[in-house]
Amino acid sequence: MSQALYRKWRPLHWEQVIGQPHVVQTLRNAIGADRVAHAYLFAGPRGTGKTTTARLLAKAVNCLAPELANRPCNECAHCKAVNQGRFLDLIEIDAASNTSVDDVRDLRDKINFSPNQGHYKVYIIDEVHMLSTAAFNALLKTLEEPPPHAIFILATTEVHKIPATVLSRCQRHEFRRIPLGEIVTTLQALAADEHIQADEEALMLVARQATGALRDAISLLDQLASTGQRVTLAMAQDVLGTATSQAVLAVIEALLARQPAAGLDAIHAALDAGSDPRQFARQVVDYLRSLLLVAAGNAAQVEATAEGRAQLARHAQALTVPGLLRLIQIFNQAAVEMRAAWQPALALEMAFLSAIELPEAPAAPSGAPAAGEAVASRPPAAAARKPVVDAAPRPAQPASKEAAPAEPEALSAEEISLNRRLDENWKKIIGLLRERNATVYGLINTVRSHHLQNGVLTLGIISDVLQSRVEQPANLELVQNVVSQVMEMEIQIRCRVVTGKQSAPPPEVDSDGMVAAALRDLGGEIVDMQ
Repeated sequence: MSQALYRKWRPLHWEQVIGQPHVVQTLRNAIGADRVAHAYLFAGPRGTGKTTTARLLAKAVNCLAPELANRPCNECAHCKAVNQGRFLDLIEIDAASNTSVDDVRDLRDKINFSPNQGHYKVYIIDEVHMLSTAAFNALLKTLEEPPPHAIFILATTEVHKIPATVLSRCQRHEFRRIPLGEIVTTLQALAADEHIQADEEALMLVARQATGALRDAISLLDQLASTGQRVTLAMAQDVLGTATSQAVLAVIEALLARQPAAGLDAIHAALDAGSDPRQFARQVVDYLRSLLLVAAGNAAQVEATAEGRAQLARHAQALTVPGLLRLIQIFNQAAVEMRAAWQPALALEMAFLSAIELPEAPAAPSGAPAAGEAVASRPPAAAARKPVVDAAPRPAQPASKEAAPAEPEALSAEEISLNRRLDENWKKIIGLLRERNATVYGLINTVRSHHLQNGVLTLGIISDVLQSRVEQPANLELVQNVVSQVMEMEIQIRCRVVTGKQSAPPPEVDSDGMVAAALRDLGGEIVDMQ
């Protein structure tokens, strides 16, 4: 059986440790001055070299080389034994599977025995944050006053879970995520040594996917190399499931052009190709974050190719910083909500539609007319920015107060009773829609208000785009049939847009009264009427 590349390329000397010079230099100085501490805590993200550095330290303190500065030498019997995994005085413990107080007591009983081969018995406890509270308490005394021949090295990815009493007894070293450039350089050297044909763009993608973890990057390259083909960018995107980057760009382009149909098509195409909705939402957030950095003047912090930087700059010019902040919040919230959603794609669709409705999200594209400027002279540009929705045209808004439609008449006692019955059966209506059509259910589930009068059910929708989708003939017919079935009467559906959480009072409520003010100004909602 072939050895995994990340194990084959595990550093055997200090110079081979990548991306952690601050830790390596401190430990080498301690070895050279013969001032090794009795307990260390290595904290940092996974795959950044914590366990590897711990083994190097264990090898160095037991190395037989006469010059302290040359340890570990990788030539003496002790160094070779550690490299081959047969050094008896190096004890590695996985705290995730040895969490109980009995496990720690067993360790504490055995620690007093003298080393079998080397100068020190070194205990590496990985994922130490998994220990129980009782186990930590049992470890405290040993950590504070261990035998002179014992050294503890604790490793964790979640340092905030370590009790302060344990932290105070250890020399702490923070491991950082490895920079993208250093990961790419390491992958290039590894590929050359292993005779793996790989394009630089593919290695860049692998490094980005690793998010600062060199071990993950090497494992991903190992996975790609197992295909036996040249590792190209297209192949890497296909195997690693990151081909959706083009779909993310398509979503952003649709957002800038305010084309809901194009954006939803891009989302559905990505999901149909096998992309996970939460991961896709995260990719959108990640791209928007890069745009935010560029827009804020921190383009140097964005890791991208020259072509990618040019595209980021173009998109950043079309968006404002406040708009980007709101877009990030919307898509980030969608990624969070998908965890418990029965229909994850719905949260992503609603996030996009909500984002496209933001008045200040996308700035006008380059060459777009300013506010108030006539657009008749540039019909192609105006047409490109017009939302593409499948809905019947709505009546024009009244030009003046005098032309506004008359206020609806007050509800009769019978209609008040019907509205109460509608409120009582609303959950049943939503449930039937959920059974018959998930998309229509999602749309109606966003309705802010519903009001029945003169056989017409008026639905308060949060945006023009959602209203357009509800008013599509098939959707409207389904809602009308379900409501009519539940209410046992013929009912017509009418939609109107309500702004934010505000809601207009029904006709039987005094428009100048306290209830109307609560609905209009405080985001209140009528749940019952006596």
